[in-house]
Amino acid sequence: MDVIKDFFNYIYNQFASMEFSDILDILIVSVLFYYITVFIRDRRAGKLAVGIVLLFAVLGISALFKFNVLSFILGNIVQVGLLAVFIIFQPEIRSMLENVANESFKNLNLRENTDEKETKKSIENLCTAAQELAATKTGAIIVIERGTKLGDNIKTGVVVNADINVFLLKNIFFNKAPLHDGAVIIRDNRIYACGCFLPLSYNANIIRNVGTRHRAAIGMSENSDAVVVVVSEETGTISVAKGGNLTRGFDIYSLKRELENELITKEKSTLKMKIKLPKSDKNK
Repeated sequence: MDVIKDFFNYIYNQFASMEFSDILDILIVSVLFYYITVFIRDRRAGKLAVGIVLLFAVLGISALFKFNVLSFILGNIVQVGLLAVFIIFQPEIRSMLENVANESFKNLNLRENTDEKETKKSIENLCTAAQELAATKTGAIIVIERGTKLGDNIKTGVVVNADINVFLLKNIFFNKAPLHDGAVIIRDNRIYACGCFLPLSYNANIIRNVGTRHRAAIGMSENSDAVVVVVSEETGTISVAKGGNLTRGFDIYSLKRELENELITKEKSTLKMKIKLPKSDKNK
């Protein structure tokens, strides 16, 4: 009974001695673990994480039972292995850091000058172009830039900086056109560049019948918060890639709803959460 009482007294003393910095420390560590969990959950790093946990478990058991040789070997493996992990998973780690930064700060630089009517008009033109390209089975890949700037990808193509126009998009992706194999990048409701090269996704879980164009779309959505619209050259199917996931089988209406939800609704709801006027300002 005294042991239980001492245990609860210990717990009480720990909470009683906590300061604001301790609470802040716990919150930061919790957020860090959350992002690490989200990062490894759907990636090949998940299997690696299980292996690392098992390795540390064996290392702890060997230290507990004083297996000196095993502890020496595993200790050296851990020292070299941590460096190897950063080298092998450099693309995944870079993607995680970019996504964390993007989720944290993308709403601080929302396109304040972008008019909602203009965005809706651009979406309508883009959806009409996608439908007409799908009808003729003309392959196309259109990247809509959001918080993450795509300057490195734009440099690989040709800057156009034109209004989003159905006929212009159809001409760009016409199979005899010199830039039809590359991607179009939309920035601030304008066709900013075309003929751009995108990073391919090497996710082993991607279905085998997905071609290079779709892998590029998934790879672009893995490395940024961009929304990527893809038209299949073989089937005319319209797909959307975002957050490393590919959704297929859109028509003009469902594509319009999807893009409006991603480019208008989410930004407006997030902006309302981020920007709250003081009470004194509301009455002015």
